[in-house]
Amino acid sequence: MLPNEPLRLDFLPWEYKRTASDADRDRQAERQSRLGGSVRLAADVYVAESAAVYCDELTMGERSYIAAHAYVTGNIALGSDSTINPFSAVRGNVTIGDGVRIGAHTSLLAFNHGTAPGQPIFKQPHTALGITIGDDVWIGSNVTILDGVTVGPHTIIGAGAVVTKNVPANSVAAGNPARVLRSRTGSSMSGDLRTQLTAFAAKARSQVDDVLARCWDGERFVDRPDLGHEPAVRPWCDAIEIADLLVRRTPLGHTRDDLVRRLRHRQDPKTGLVAPGDLSDSGLDLPDDSKLSVLEGPAGYHVLCVGYALQLLGSNFEHPIDTTFTFAELDNLPWARRSWSAGSGIDHLGTAIARNLLDHDESGPLEALMGWLVTRVDPTTGAWGHQHPDDGWLQVVNGFYRLTRGTYAQFGLPLPYPEQAVATVLAHSNDRRMFTGDNYNSCNILDVIHPLWLARKQTTYGEQDGRRWAEEQLRAILPRWVDGAGFAFAPDGTDDRAIPGLQGTEMWLAIIWLLSDYLGLSDTLGYRPRGVHRPEPLVTVHTTRTPLV
Repeated sequence: MLPNEPLRLDFLPWEYKRTASDADRDRQAERQSRLGGSVRLAADVYVAESAAVYCDELTMGERSYIAAHAYVTGNIALGSDSTINPFSAVRGNVTIGDGVRIGAHTSLLAFNHGTAPGQPIFKQPHTALGITIGDDVWIGSNVTILDGVTVGPHTIIGAGAVVTKNVPANSVAAGNPARVLRSRTGSSMSGDLRTQLTAFAAKARSQVDDVLARCWDGERFVDRPDLGHEPAVRPWCDAIEIADLLVRRTPLGHTRDDLVRRLRHRQDPKTGLVAPGDLSDSGLDLPDDSKLSVLEGPAGYHVLCVGYALQLLGSNFEHPIDTTFTFAELDNLPWARRSWSAGSGIDHLGTAIARNLLDHDESGPLEALMGWLVTRVDPTTGAWGHQHPDDGWLQVVNGFYRLTRGTYAQFGLPLPYPEQAVATVLAHSNDRRMFTGDNYNSCNILDVIHPLWLARKQTTYGEQDGRRWAEEQLRAILPRWVDGAGFAFAPDGTDDRAIPGLQGTEMWLAIIWLLSDYLGLSDTLGYRPRGVHRPEPLVTVHTTRTPLV
């Protein structure tokens, strides 16, 4: 070797185990002896002579290497068969799994400066959350991964990417900032699920008229036939949603104008709410002491189902909805034990505000409502309400869905604590007692997948676990479609909710879309919800818009 000639093995260290001479091994042993800090090195590792390695702690698994001119500091754990290639920087608290390839000129920077005004950057305090790289990851050249990021196993990060958020397992991500482009699980998961979803959607579409006709008693839509239910508004709305979703028309035998007339006929001119009862021509006939409330009862839910049904029919509410409230009323909702009920009240109120904006261009108390929500959310759970020994996180998560559907999702606003919310929802999803028998129902599944789907607009935290759960639920529900009847609300239940009906069918069709979309498979269905469970905001609010109040 000529004087000052770079060592070949410094740039091609993967050759070390196979080609190193005795002299090369002696030289490498001497190089390793000069490493400072706490060092634990397995057999056949290689540390380039020209690499700047100044670690407090350094662990290297078998056949791993640090190549020429790499800059490595801090507490570094490098698994077996993993590589830090030439000119890369790996600094801070960094844990790297087995079989990882870190391309040349890549930086893993597990620390950051504060950015508060009024103080020079060099005097700002440091933060150090750490970086974790899973097994079997390929990180391309010129990638930058920032502090706090976890890259899931079996993932590829494209060259030049700037990774600022977690990347789920089995993903291909690229760009600045990096985003997931596709999944690497296509052959094992997507193939058979795509086939199942395509077949399911075709079957449901071909049977939609039978499903709806089964629940028409000759005068009105009922949720489930032969159960003697009182006349109600919701089955009409569910029928309209199902027909629109699958075949983009009104239920067979019903005209758009007649359905609009029936729906608008039930609205109370004074409160703007839709009264319970039948969609007949007999008038509202409300008793003098009747009190309709947007925060509770069926009249509140009718803001959702009737408002969206009218929108699907190309119409809207005739009268504005009364959205006046006090903070005391919101505080007094049953957050301590019945968060679902409390969250549904917020859903109704938020939807009423959105409807007034959309249908009547009326400003409303949106800023007051959102301000109240921000000050009441628990930053440790990202949710509202409290866990209870009897049912764990059930009420909290179900309330979270209803509350955020009618506010954050409906107005296109970011969740206040998305990672904490995902952690809470996933903790609930692991409580098996809440997803068996009567508890395996469309509400409980919807109330998990919608929050996971919504939070992923802001974070990939927990996505690997979320994807596993979503696939499990899809595989469970698709076979439970009953030919000519649709889905039951609780298909494994023990009461009459196990009988297929309109509510179960409408909800499960939307759930299947959300589960499929979370897995990147919704294109196979050929339908997209446009009603209560639509993925797009009803009204988009920008931070620079004119105040509503």
